[in-house]
Amino acid sequence: MRPLRHSINVTLDGCCDHTAGTPSPALHRHAAGMIAAADALLLGRTTYEMMESAWREPSPDRPAWTRPFGEAIGAARKHVVSSTLPSVDWNAELVRGDLREAV
Repeated sequence: MRPLRHSINVTLDGCCDHTAGTPSPALHRHAAGMIAAADALLLGRTTYEMMESAWREPSPDRPAWTRPFGEAIGAARKHVVSSTLPSVDWNAELVRGDLREAV
């Protein structure tokens, strides 16, 4: 059995909206390191679709300090939990059914 770690960005006032602010270089470095150290990522459909659309082919206009994060999340093995997605790619596997058994 492996440890399961949970990570989410929340502001001090409880805001959990990714559009509420721009992540700093330090946050990107931290997240890239956490992702690179993980055996795999466990994502729901919405997060998978959001991250895949933003990071599969990052905009060339993004700051250079975001590249390590983009490379880490692109290379990471992903398990996507969804009962509605017909398929996934981007180094991902679709998880259906009993999540406890799958994880």
